[in-house]
Amino acid sequence: MDKGAEKSRYQGWRLRTHEIIFEAETPAGKTFDLMLITVILLSVVVVMMESTALMRDNFGEILRILEWGFTILFTIEYFLRLTTVGRPWLYARSFYGLVDLLSIIPTYLSLIVPGSQYLLVIRTLRILRVFRILRLVRYMTEASLLYRAIYASRRKIFVFLYGVMILVIIVGSLMYVVEGEENGFTSIPRSIYWAVVTLTTVGYGDIAPQTIPGQLLAVIVMIMGYGIIAVPTGIVTSELSQMSPQTFNTKTCHNCSAEGHDKDAVYCKFCGEKV
Repeated sequence: MDKGAEKSRYQGWRLRTHEIIFEAETPAGKTFDLMLITVILLSVVVVMMESTALMRDNFGEILRILEWGFTILFTIEYFLRLTTVGRPWLYARSFYGLVDLLSIIPTYLSLIVPGSQYLLVIRTLRILRVFRILRLVRYMTEASLLYRAIYASRRKIFVFLYGVMILVIIVGSLMYVVEGEENGFTSIPRSIYWAVVTLTTVGYGDIAPQTIPGQLLAVIVMIMGYGIIAVPTGIVTSELSQMSPQTFNTKTCHNCSAEGHDKDAVYCKFCGEKV
């Protein structure tokens, strides 16, 4: 057989397979993705059922067989995705590529570390593809807007979290001195735990100050907690107000499998390949 014809046939197979697996514009691609989401949901249900003692005792063997069956299917699909893109390493390092890999590793890891198969619930992240499948591009636009606002706020949020960390260390140490071990504050780390729970207004109630000075300090921390909660919200909201929305299409790059291209894009903004 002519090598050129064989190579052309292989390239044609790659393009057709890529269209089915990565694209949602064609009937075959949409059908594949909807079937994939169905299988993902079923696999997560199987993992949840296996975690209950009643189902595990009565149907444990069947559930394990189903779990391995789903994992083998996802493994085949993962390698097909790597095979049909021009630059597999770029896809493997992408968000979806990492999620696809992490969705199959726990089952194999369970052969060494029992119980790790329950981490398969990470497969639910793969359902994020529903935004592309159901043509909900406007939601992709809003998600991108939120991501860019959070990313632009990262330094302010880091400074805020650093300030909160210093505050809970100081408050926790002070409460340890005020209350002491006899009232449940047996160490500074445990007192810091109380400060975090109180400042975030969670209030488990497993540790509580017994003295009047300790209770006054607790009141101050709780009031501060209400004010602190609003800070990160204000930071992100401020950035959101300055962001301009971008419109995207649902095309996927054949070379690097990147998504989220601008609506009028002709070339991939990540690798330069024509989309």
